[in-house]
Amino acid sequence: MVKTSNLIRIGVMGAPSTGKTQLTDRIEKTLRSRDIPVERTRYLGHRDARVPLPLRQTDHTVETSTWVMATGIAIEVLAAARLDGKDKRVVLADQACWEALACFRAAQEWHGRTATRTDREALHRLASAHTPYTLLLATHLDPGLPTRRRNNYDSRYRSLVDRHIHTLLGEEGLPYVHVTSDERAQKLAIERALQLCLAQTPV
Repeated sequence: MVKTSNLIRIGVMGAPSTGKTQLTDRIEKTLRSRDIPVERTRYLGHRDARVPLPLRQTDHTVETSTWVMATGIAIEVLAAARLDGKDKRVVLADQACWEALACFRAAQEWHGRTATRTDREALHRLASAHTPYTLLLATHLDPGLPTRRRNNYDSRYRSLVDRHIHTLLGEEGLPYVHVTSDERAQKLAIERALQLCLAQTPV
């Protein structure tokens, strides 16, 4: 059996309604057009209705954030397992696990709360214990761009999430690509992901 190089894991994260899913869609389409095997993990929102936890955007607690992170990590592990035996192995994560920690911090600030040190450290350990992403893409909040009417996002919360995401990535020293809504920035991010995957060769 041919051994392969390490699994490539591409994580996309950002504040609500900043184009994460659209960017992930475009990356997936580009990779598949080059016959690169890719497993896509979907946004966790469609699972929320089956979970008896307060998962509304500003209501993130220690428990909900733990569920979001743990579930997202489990889904990524399963996606990687589906690629076993492939010469190229790419997992594309819409809502990388660090996003949940940033959302938790944003919700705490939005409510004027401060979680205990034990809870903060437990959430941080969960995020940092996950296998590092090969490439992280973080979208940029442009307040001037309209959001989908049905989402009805709180503007202050969106701003807090955006700030906490980029602050958190900086604190952790995690290299990432800051992706604005500009088409050139979008294409550069897609090209970066493609070139990373094309560079992977069997060993």
